[in-house]
Amino acid sequence: MKRKILYSTLFVFVVINAVAYRHAYMFTHFSKGEVQRTKDPKELSALEKAKTLFMGINNPRPKHKQLPDSVFATLNIQSTVLLEGWLIEQQDSRGTVIMFHGYAGEKSSLLGRANEFLKLGYKVLLIDFMGSGGSEGNSTSIGFKEAEQVRDCFNYVVNRGENNIVLFGTSMGAAAILKAMDDYSLNVASIILECPFGSLYETVKARFKLMNAPTFPMAGLLCFWGGVQNGYWAFSHNPIEYANGVDKPTLLLFGILENRVSLQETEMIFENLKGEKTLKVYQSEGHD
Repeated sequence: MKRKILYSTLFVFVVINAVAYRHAYMFTHFSKGEVQRTKDPKELSALEKAKTLFMGINNPRPKHKQLPDSVFATLNIQSTVLLEGWLIEQQDSRGTVIMFHGYAGEKSSLLGRANEFLKLGYKVLLIDFMGSGGSEGNSTSIGFKEAEQVRDCFNYVVNRGENNIVLFGTSMGAAAILKAMDDYSLNVASIILECPFGSLYETVKARFKLMNAPTFPMAGLLCFWGGVQNGYWAFSHNPIEYANGVDKPTLLLFGILENRVSLQETEMIFENLKGEKTLKVYQSEGHD
């Protein structure tokens, strides 16, 4: 009986870890070929949710959905991989806004926001993180390695002679900016952060909650295996802590209808920011 219990426990342990490993891989590596992205959890049936929880998500490589309306130049920036960016210039600009997308996004998703900065008189540089759009690679580290890419894009713009640089990031892009500021103390004019997550573990838990699935133990296992696969300790990937290293003027944006990041996480990030700061909470907006 003891042996049966031991073998049964071992079997369950192996199966749970195998499922978590596959989940983590599917979450951080983009699917090859033409596959349909897994729908939003709110749109999934009970059967589809069960299949997704067991098999993982379909995660096709993000592709551009449109091109800028304005004249633009396509640039390549060497970082952890070769990154692609779109530069939209204008005469007598006030500076350059470097823009970073969220998880499973790409630079064309930022065009609406970019148009607002163009109206304000700024040049904009829209960046594809590794694995997205025109950049090399086929994976994402959910903002961890992307922080180095933020640094390299900043240095690229500095080397072009720009001295008034604003960093804008949404979701994962905002988390990557916070890590880059903490790691490299980038001398930017200011940063704008749209709904960054507080910690990778918390954002993984939030996705399980959206599926109406228990967070323990799968959220922790997925976080562990995702970090192992991507070469870092995922439980230390905490933008709340990174905020302690930010001493530049910061605008933090949050939508009260957000279901992936909590207001508490956002307020903790805001509390830890060391420089001049503003928190803007929108009452009728969510993560998007």
